Amino acid sequence: MKLRAPLTALACMAIAACTPAPDAPPAEPPTELMAVDTPPPAYPEALACDDVGGQTVLAVTVGPEGRPTNVRVKQSSGQPELDAAAVEGVKAWQFRAATRAGQPISSDLQVPVTFKPPTMRPDRCFALDEERRDSEL
Repeated sequence: MKLRAPLTALACMAIAACTPAPDAPPAEPPTELMAVDTPPPAYPEALACDDVGGQTVLAVTVGPEGRPTNVRVKQSSGQPELDAAAVEGVKAWQFRAATRAGQPISSDLQVPVTFKPPTMRPDRCFALDEERRDSEL
């Protein structure tokens, strides 16, 4: 009968060890990068007036703070001014960073920037034409 107490204690410890631990807080699901403020880059005025367009594809790294940290031309439009305008415009964009385990992380993405000449010639183009004529004289 003296053996019964230690066995009872062992049984109690075994049962206690098998009980599930208190629920751990659920892991936060990952989130994806989201654009917040992405206005179109400024169209170089002279190229818009000359009816020149194109598409630049940019490789962009967005940091954990939601700002582009690296912007480079992956595919040129063939127009250096358009490429530069695309890079400068995208550098000013704002994103909500992607998250993993509740923490913001850096993300990479490709951004196509298309410059389509305006269907109606801007009024400023006429003044630009005059400036060009005057400089040729």
